[in-house]
Amino acid sequence: MRRRLAGVLASLFLVSTLLTGCGVINSIGRGQTAGEKTVIFARGADSISLDPALIEDGESAKVVANVFDTLVRYREGSTEVEPSLATEWSTSDDEKEWTFKLRKGVKFHDGTPFNAEAVKFNVERQLPPNQTAEMPYSEFTLGMVDKVVAVDESTVKFVLKNPYAPFLLNLAMSLSVPICSPEAIKKMGKDFGENPVGTGPFAFESWEKDTKITLKANQDYWDGKPKVDKLIFEVVKENSARANKLLAGEADIIDGIDPDDVGRLKGDAKLNVSTVPGMNINYMGMRADRKPFNDPKVRQAISMAINREEIVNSLYKGNAVLANGPLPSVLFGYVKELQPYPYDPAKAKELLKEAGYDDSLSFELISYTDARPYNAIGGDNLAIAIQGYLKEAGVTVNITSAAWKEHKDNVNNGKGEAYLCGWIGDNGDPDNFLYALLHSNQIGNGRLNDAMYNNPKYDELLLKAQQSSSNEERIKNYTEAQQILVKDAPWVFISNSLDMAVSNKSISGFSIHPTGVYFLRTLDKTT
Repeated sequence: MRRRLAGVLASLFLVSTLLTGCGVINSIGRGQTAGEKTVIFARGADSISLDPALIEDGESAKVVANVFDTLVRYREGSTEVEPSLATEWSTSDDEKEWTFKLRKGVKFHDGTPFNAEAVKFNVERQLPPNQTAEMPYSEFTLGMVDKVVAVDESTVKFVLKNPYAPFLLNLAMSLSVPICSPEAIKKMGKDFGENPVGTGPFAFESWEKDTKITLKANQDYWDGKPKVDKLIFEVVKENSARANKLLAGEADIIDGIDPDDVGRLKGDAKLNVSTVPGMNINYMGMRADRKPFNDPKVRQAISMAINREEIVNSLYKGNAVLANGPLPSVLFGYVKELQPYPYDPAKAKELLKEAGYDDSLSFELISYTDARPYNAIGGDNLAIAIQGYLKEAGVTVNITSAAWKEHKDNVNNGKGEAYLCGWIGDNGDPDNFLYALLHSNQIGNGRLNDAMYNNPKYDELLLKAQQSSSNEERIKNYTEAQQILVKDAPWVFISNSLDMAVSNKSISGFSIHPTGVYFLRTLDKTT
């Protein structure tokens, strides 16, 4: 939705334990003292930024979700909402006004007060004229907001342009809407993304780029002081290297598990392996605004030339399922009966010939090196498999690969005719996939429709679904929209990954949330 110190820490852990003789694994190092309870979360890539308004990647979200609070938050294990910085809320009869009563006595990590003006500042920061192209979620999350009013110090009102069914779910998202310290943003400007200040269970301490981010417990957290003193997000790019660190006791939690490592991790009695159905999609996007993919026949042919089922079975080895459309099966609105174009290389060649490409089609595929939550093997292995199938259909694929941050820049800047990407659901609503990634309003200016897909009928159905308070009506609209999408084939639908993370049995209070984000406020560590 992101990616060495370990050898040194391992030695220091041992020394610390011998010296203190206590029942907790202690870590002593730069910025740490004897007796501290420290948890190391090893992940595949570094965060891009820690300013919630500027990010869309999962590695940034992992950290941001624990530094900031939202007005409402998801319940453990579901996308139902419960109070957070707002204690209660109500809506007007026309569902265009939402009023929130705010929690009193909360302070930001810099000591400044949380209040209605702080909420107003955070929202208006992402509304015109303050909104910028660097805010990828602002239009999707807050584009329906006409204005926000600080009614009094502990009451805030949102006035919407139109009814918007997923609004409350959007406010619980760990990206875009978390409440930041206005004073810190004013003071640090563009540097806020490297010095985040929120009200969350953990406060930012330090960031060594491409190495680790260290958070410390918020001693005055309104929902109770965290049980661990420090939380370190360490970058370990190779999947198997992360598994090795966990097995060696040099990390406490890892995600991004290589399918080849699952067996040995499950076989270690010291570890807990957690697996849940993923709210994600792994896909190849084709840019529908340019040759050759502005021709639907070419997009259909490419979809038919790739044996998706064989790819999923051979590459992911039971840790992912074949995608049949843009939505994972865990979301309401998922249509089990959807049927993307089947593997048919002969028909693919026929379509390409009809489109004027008789063994002459070539295109550039943009790929990424890192493991991703929706693609644990990394993009390059998938790209090579796609390249092989398309070669059999007479299509030449030139692969350009980069580390994740550069890859995202390449995709956003329009490099290549096709690209590998994926998505992790933010709020448990189909709108978060179908609108955020493929509505024409999401084209350009740093928004998320990189396939440049534009179908007026599809757009109309999504807007109807957004504004309906009837789930039955919404599902009807989403079903028709997905049928249009599968026919138009702006993506090759690859897989839905199972969410998997592994932790040492000394860790408690850890779970995988359906959104793929880890909320670690109840985390604890014992021996």
